[in-house]
Amino acid sequence: MTYKGILGAVFGDIIGSRFEGHNYRAKDFELFGKYCRFTDDTALTIAVGKALLDCNGDYSNLSQKATESLKQMGTWYPFAGYGGGFKRWLYAEKQEPYNSWGNGAAMRVSACAYFAKSLEEAAYLAHEVTAVTHNHPEGIKGAEATTVATYMALHGSTKDEIREHILNNYYNIDYELDDIRDHYYFDVSCQGSVPQALQAFFEARDYEDTIRNAISIGGDSDTIAAIAGAVAGAYYGVPEEIKEKSVDFLTYRLQTIVDKIDNKIQEIQDGL
Repeated sequence: MTYKGILGAVFGDIIGSRFEGHNYRAKDFELFGKYCRFTDDTALTIAVGKALLDCNGDYSNLSQKATESLKQMGTWYPFAGYGGGFKRWLYAEKQEPYNSWGNGAAMRVSACAYFAKSLEEAAYLAHEVTAVTHNHPEGIKGAEATTVATYMALHGSTKDEIREHILNNYYNIDYELDDIRDHYYFDVSCQGSVPQALQAFFEARDYEDTIRNAISIGGDSDTIAAIAGAVAGAYYGVPEEIKEKSVDFLTYRLQTIVDKIDNKIQEIQDGL
């Protein structure tokens, strides 16, 4: 039995959290350790899901809902590890986009793929929830690429089809993980982490292998694993044993919100 939903990204974040700043460039690690935790990747992924849920099918005010939800989640969990730009945005008198190309744009958008009823709508939703902060073209591209790949994975596209779409519309990924593992460095840009996360999915056998791939290259491990986990979770589903261990790291409030999001996602997917 497997799980498909926004927690595919969340579990990647939790598993990868203890390797950010302590990179491990191999795949033979224990999935869970005492230093695992949820980070900003989890908090803001759930915030975007909540914004989509609060729209109740009318996305004309999604940007406003996303702003409200991101700000709410950020103040609920102020020590989750947000980037400097987002922290300034969070506590500013007025929330204005700050032209960021950071990978925070991509790690939080997986819910857009599950709420969308078409590939075009998936890209639109990703743009609306992203541009409230990360309105740089590279930030938008990273968010859309992640969402589109997740949507295609969820709706039966093959890996070859997903890869071709990404290559034709977003990134030229012309390497394998073995080519970059020894020298890939910490890069918080979308253009420097989204292609690597997608390649971790393209080379994987299943969800767990995707997460191991993502962490094994080093860099911003929790975020790369969150992005890769979003796509892999939609493609393979998350094994029940990984889900059971991961949800224990979430607060009761976050679990309650996720349950409501998942129920709505199931309703949407049943209607397609």
